Amino acid sequence: MPDLDVDPIAQAKQAARIEARQVRARCHAVVGPAVGVAIATHLLSLLPGLRSGLLTIAGYHAKGDEADVLPSLSALAAAGHATALPVVAGRAWPLVFRLWRPGHPLVPGAFRIMEPMGDAPLVQPDIVLVPLLAFDQAGYRLGYGGGFYDRTLEVLRAEAPTVAVGIGYAGQGVDKLPIDAYDQKLDWIVTEQGAWRPA
Repeated sequence: MPDLDVDPIAQAKQAARIEARQVRARCHAVVGPAVGVAIATHLLSLLPGLRSGLLTIAGYHAKGDEADVLPSLSALAAAGHATALPVVAGRAWPLVFRLWRPGHPLVPGAFRIMEPMGDAPLVQPDIVLVPLLAFDQAGYRLGYGGGFYDRTLEVLRAEAPTVAVGIGYAGQGVDKLPIDAYDQKLDWIVTEQGAWRPA
């Protein structure tokens, strides 16, 4: 008898994560550290078309084989934009963002991810750079299963226009991902090969 408690979408996502982690590891091995500089170049070229003026842009502290956005944050800060990093406020809670500039101290946070000091000011970003395991042609991303970025983008977008930019390797792209009603679409995707807007 089939298990009625099994969510087929959740099962499909879990299977996709296993494969996506292997794909990302291969991409990281091939492209290497050059991915960060290439992404920074494409992101800075894209930025004038997204918003005018100085902005608050949230990145992330790359862990493992995630595409590195430190070169992007360094270039953005040098151009006068405010840069920030996410902080996990608690399980099933949206992320919060604290101001941080490259070179400022970081401390280990939840999941051993480095984050700004607790006295760094909280900000609401105009643009969020989002890590991912995979992305599809429609602009959906496959995350790690905690739902942090989906919850966060839902809250941010309810309060003010917020642009979500998926960051990854070109090889992480797939035709279609399994999605739920709560999955938030990306506005743009930037890889080492360029920036594109999903249909």
